[in-house]
Amino acid sequence: MLKKIEESKDYILSKIKSSPKTALIAGSGLGNIKDSIEDQIVIPYSEIPNFKTSTVQGHKGELIIGKLNGVDIFFFNGRIHYYEGYTMQEISFPVRVLKSLGIENLIITCAVGAINKDYNPGDIVVIKDHINFMGDNPLIGTHYNDFGERFPDMSNIYYKAFRDKIKKIAEQENIEVQEGTYFAVSGPSYETPAEVSAFGKLGGDVVGMSLIPESIPACQTGIKVAAITYISNKASGLSKEKLSHEEVLAIGENASIKMGTIIKQFVLQI
Repeated sequence: MLKKIEESKDYILSKIKSSPKTALIAGSGLGNIKDSIEDQIVIPYSEIPNFKTSTVQGHKGELIIGKLNGVDIFFFNGRIHYYEGYTMQEISFPVRVLKSLGIENLIITCAVGAINKDYNPGDIVVIKDHINFMGDNPLIGTHYNDFGERFPDMSNIYYKAFRDKIKKIAEQENIEVQEGTYFAVSGPSYETPAEVSAFGKLGGDVVGMSLIPESIPACQTGIKVAAITYISNKASGLSKEKLSHEEVLAIGENASIKMGTIIKQFVLQI
């Protein structure tokens, strides 16, 4: 594992001149944020040693290095998922590489379904905590001291100071944001109405099929994490509309404008 991380790190370093301290992982429908990145160096995941490629529509599968609002950044345009058949360790691998590259801050974005009845499609939700119901954990397996603690504390996994900054920026930009708990499931099938009801009783505000494999190892390694999501749809049983991935992508195009506004200001303040 450590050798593979070093191989990926060396390849990326051979392509870049800057040393970003911040990285951004973009989820479904949020690839438009890349249009705001200047001085782009684009590396397809397929060219990076040991990286896996996405099979999901809306996930381009490329690493972009450039400047967002003048700040050097690694931008992951698309991600891989547990439901694609990848292991948790494979999904979290790019985060391990980011740590080796000196990343200190990680912004993770994704689409979510609304469990909380006060949330509506298009709303922006800052994640304050999560419930891992995926049936797996990215830290299972061989432990290396380079990764951090074997049993890391997760009480502030979504860094509170970052959440406060995001909410303040949103207020200044007249963008309404919610703050809620992410309920993680494996997918790829959408949840049943009974499952959504149960997830809500357990404390979930939104439900999704990503985030966890990235945020847990990031926290373990000492990277500060901010998770910003958008409501793509009301979860099953809360709306008469049939759920579809096309809807996720369509709503993401509009939500990415609001999220991009917040993120551009946020990277200046961290």
